[in-house]
Amino acid sequence: MSSTTQVSEVDQNPLSPDMDEWEEFLEGRYKEGKSQEEFRQYDAEANPGVAEFYRLNHTYQTHAYVLGKQTEYFGLKRGEKSIWEAAEFLNTLVDDSDPDTDLTQLEHLLQTSEAIRRDGHPRWMVATGFVHDLGKCLCLYGEPQWGVVGDTFPTACAYSGTVVFPTYFRSNPDYQNPLYQTKFGIYEENCGLDRVTMSFGHDSYIYEVMKNYLPMESLYMLRYHSFYAWHRHGAYDYLCNEQDRAMLPWVLKFNPYDLYSKGNTKPDLKQLMPYYAELFAEFFPEKIEW
Repeated sequence: MSSTTQVSEVDQNPLSPDMDEWEEFLEGRYKEGKSQEEFRQYDAEANPGVAEFYRLNHTYQTHAYVLGKQTEYFGLKRGEKSIWEAAEFLNTLVDDSDPDTDLTQLEHLLQTSEAIRRDGHPRWMVATGFVHDLGKCLCLYGEPQWGVVGDTFPTACAYSGTVVFPTYFRSNPDYQNPLYQTKFGIYEENCGLDRVTMSFGHDSYIYEVMKNYLPMESLYMLRYHSFYAWHRHGAYDYLCNEQDRAMLPWVLKFNPYDLYSKGNTKPDLKQLMPYYAELFAEFFPEKIEW
């Protein structure tokens, strides 16, 4: 059975009630100060919904699948929207499964960017905090959550054991490809992450949308903020070049804001809009291709 046929048989419900469940798992897994023993225990006792999410993600994110999704989305043919319009579009992704917060997607974006702003980081980083999750609009295009969120990883080379739930990769058709299961796979040593095909999701999509507007440090944050095997565990360094290593501290600087900015205090959108209108005008044209 082809991978295309297999994917078509998977439940494609893009609004399944697992997004917040996955994000809570992510925050718990990468909490500062946790030991490796705690990581393993947490994985073994993870919520079955999260485990099933990663089973689907690791099974169907083949190299061929990723290339197909890049062709489908990286041409940016989904129309033009302003940053505000994109955020409002994402706001229509409603998840009723989280009993602990009634914040909208837009308010979550503002929490992240406001935390960055309060700590005195550059304005481009504040803008990065606001836009970094806008790629989750892929769910509204009909993509399943296992193809939108989750830890990212290189395809077409050996899987690292530091990727969450690595045993699920055994069900991926690429696991049977001898070339793809070598250390370097189709790549060369120190080729640079820019030449590596990462698993598909909101990280790679928002990078494509933003790559003409934000500085390199920001683009690394956007493109690799879910690549935990690299920036948290040091895996795949043999594929990195000096530019990747120079940018790694910026990805690490962004990571706490991505993980820990969620709260229940609602940002005052009316009060904040003038600041963000000026900020967006500084970095982005009125309309952006998506």
